Amino acid sequence: MANKNWPSIAILGSVGVPARYGGFETLADNLVRFHADTNRSEDLSVYCSSPTCPDQPERFGNATLRYSQFRANGAASVLYDATTLRDAIRRGVDVALLLGVSGAIALPALARRGTRIVTHVDGLEWQRGKWSGPARAFLHWSERLAVRHSDAVIADSPAIATHLMQEYGVKADVITYGGDHATQVPTPPSPAPADLPEGYALALCRIEPENNAHMILEAFAEVAAPLVFVGNWDNNPYGRALRARFGHLPHIRLLDPIYAPGPLFVLRHGATAYIHGHSAGGTNPALVEMMHIGHPILAFDCVFNRQTTQDQALFFTDRDSLVAALQGPLELQDGDGLREFARQHYTWAKVGTQYFDLLNKVASRGP
Repeated sequence: MANKNWPSIAILGSVGVPARYGGFETLADNLVRFHADTNRSEDLSVYCSSPTCPDQPERFGNATLRYSQFRANGAASVLYDATTLRDAIRRGVDVALLLGVSGAIALPALARRGTRIVTHVDGLEWQRGKWSGPARAFLHWSERLAVRHSDAVIADSPAIATHLMQEYGVKADVITYGGDHATQVPTPPSPAPADLPEGYALALCRIEPENNAHMILEAFAEVAAPLVFVGNWDNNPYGRALRARFGHLPHIRLLDPIYAPGPLFVLRHGATAYIHGHSAGGTNPALVEMMHIGHPILAFDCVFNRQTTQDQALFFTDRDSLVAALQGPLELQDGDGLREFARQHYTWAKVGTQYFDLLNKVASRGP
């Protein structure tokens, strides 16, 4: 093993660090930052996808970065996860933290040589409407393999943990996400995107049917309320159709993805409310981040969003209920309560401690 006193830990399954993409990348990024900021002694490494990390730095914080030729998303994610997991085992890491279940197909076949596996199962990926029948079946099977062949399983919400217990009889460790990085003032300050409508509400997500982008746009088109909506509009026919249908409206701005912390900080803090249309996926990082800002939140009514906000958001189920909420007095909604709950439960100090406590506990079990 790499270190007799402290375990070696590899983080796999994200696009890489520093974060440029989404939830798993932000998680990996902040675990590395927490590790460095708290002077932890674990030997930490992170696997990254070289096609999306062209500069390929060797270090980030105190973590060693290792690169794979495969992409971390889409069908290639299976090869990405499986090959990086095999490499981590070959290097003799004590614990591999696998973010997502794409590579679980390799778990039964790998001779682990003492490496322990901790899997974050993500948000019931196989239930997402964007997948075809065969893809859903594969992802469901991958979830089953991950749960069966992991030494510990992480769920990011109580609802996911309940599912894992009911379907597999496995008790998962519930660890959510931090969101306090969204409140950090960028240096140097960033300008806001041009021509933002005054008093805008903000929506921010991948443009997919399960995130109800169509519902949000239809409601805002009806009430003529200002909206800034950030997403990957050109990534699929659904997004392109919505951009063609609503992009010309003067009170609606449809922006392409923004990952840089500075512009995101300006957009979030300049909004008057946040609209969250996600209907699947456990605890959503974007929702947690916006809770830290303290704006009123209107969220799609599902168990994940209710658990995340502790029922302190306003909820909608369709276009009409969202229209009704937008026509009401949003200023009466308690954004301060959401912010206080986030400060208590969704910080990277808390999440980082939970992760490294679990990873060290699993490592201490030995080979």
